This record gives sequence, structure tokens and C-alpha cells, in this order.
Amino acid sequence: MQRAAQRDDRAQRGPRATRLSRALVCAAAVPAVLITAACSSDSGDAPGKAGASAKPSAGGGSGQPSAKPSPTVQASAFRKLPEPCKVLPEKTLGDLVPEADTDGKKGSSDDTANRASCSWTSLDNNGVKGSQFRWLNVSLLRFDSDTSRGSGNDQAHAYYTRQVQDAKAASGAKNTKTEALGGTGDEATAVHYDLKKKEGAFKQQTVVARVENVVITLDYNGAGLAGDKTPDADGLTADAKKAAKEAVTAVASANGRSADGSSPSASPSKGTSKSPSPKGSASSAAPKKG
Repeated sequence: MQRAAQRDDRAQRGPRATRLSRALVCAAAVPAVLITAACSSDSGDAPGKAGASAKPSAGGGSGQPSAKPSPTVQASAFRKLPEPCKVLPEKTLGDLVPEADTDGKKGSSDDTANRASCSWTSLDNNGVKGSQFRWLNVSLLRFDSDTSRGSGNDQAHAYYTRQVQDAKAASGAKNTKTEALGGTGDEATAVHYDLKKKEGAFKQQTVVARVENVVITLDYNGAGLAGDKTPDADGLTADAKKAAKEAVTAVASANGRSADGSSPSASPSKGTSKSPSPKGSASSAAPKKG
């Protein structure tokens, strides 16, 4: 009984003693851990701080990432269109549409700076001998450069290509021929074909030309009506080509550019030797006296 009580007492004291010793051990270990942690923190911070102060920051110390440059696109060369009914000289109109009012019929557009057109109709009535019909139309379309759509030149080239394809695929066209033209803006194509209508046999000429960011589409057709002879297709084509060149020149001139419309008027560069004045030329050309 007494032993049992002693065992119970030891059993009760045993766990308490064990817990007490563990608590003392832990209490003794805590300061060491804290000291160790503090030492570790100090020793770790010092190199980091020294390294941070010694390491130069990017961008002159601003720490801000550099802004991305805004996308740019080449500015459009031509800022406006000429008066559409004035793109062709009166002499040319007299040759192509001799019986037409030279003032022409201006197309309706609420944006004449970017889109314009003019047409002329000529009917040379010879009574019982028939009539000669001519129709001429000039359309102008200008493209502005835009960061989302690209440069005006690229947009104009894409439209030029579509216009040529549309002319070649005209409904009812027969004997279609296509010809690339030189000396007419930056690129030009002539498309000519025969077109049969109830009024007669028509000879159609379409010239599409691009000069920088402007596309010119010139349509010219002719027919002999009421028994008159069909006009010569080669003659109509030659007239259409000439008119297209003049339209290109008109676009360039309206924007203060060179006559051919392919480049701006060249100004003398710095350092270029000046031409001698007329006075100097005359004196240098004069023979020396005896």
C-alpha cells in the first residue's frame, strides 16, 4: 500500500519533474537562439545594405522603366486634291470630248479634300449619218497616313491594285488588254476592252495611276451611234494616256510639287556652288582687250 502510494507519488512527481526540467532547458536555450538570430540578421543585412548602396540603379537612379516609343508612320506627301473639273486643260477636253461643256459635271462628295470626280459627255450628232459619242470621267482619291492603317502611299497602292483588277474584270468586257505605263506618276496601268451595248459598240479605256498617296482613275469610252462608224481604239487609248499624265501633273501642282509628280521640287543643298550671275558670266565671257 505504501509502495503503491510511493509509486503513485513518484508517478505524479515524475511527469512534473520532467516537464519542469524541459521548461528550464528551453528557457535557457531561448536567449541563445535570440542572440544567434540577432547576429545572423546583423551579419546578413550588412552586405545587402552595402551592396544596395554600391550598386548603381538603372536609368540614372529613377527606377522607372523607360516608356516605349509611340509607333510612327511616314506622313502623306499630298495634303489636298485639285479641283476635279480643272485637272485637264481645255485643249485636252476639246480633243477627247469636243461637244462637251468644258465646265464638266462635278461629282457629289462631302469630303472634297479626299475624294472628288468630274465627268464630261459629248455627242456629235451628224443626223442621218449617225453620231459620235464620247464620255470621260476622272476620279481622285487621297489617302492619309495612319498608324493603324499604314502610310498613305501603302493604302493608295492597295487601292490602285484593286482598281486595276476591277477594270480587268468588267462585266461584259471583250478582248481585254492590259498595259503598264511609264512616266505617269509612281505606277500606272491602262486597261482597254470592247463593250457591246444596245446603243452600239463601245471602246472602253480605263487608266489607273497612283502618284504618292493619291489614286487617279480615268475612264474614257467612245462609240459610233445610229450607224456611224466605231471609233479607233488605239486613238482613244492614246488620248486616255495623255489625259492621265495631265491629271497626275494637276495633283502634284496643287500640292506645290514638281511637274512629274514623283518627287518634291529639288532645292539646292547647302554647300552647292552657286551659279555665276548673269553679270559675272557676261564679263567672264567677254574677250580681253589687247
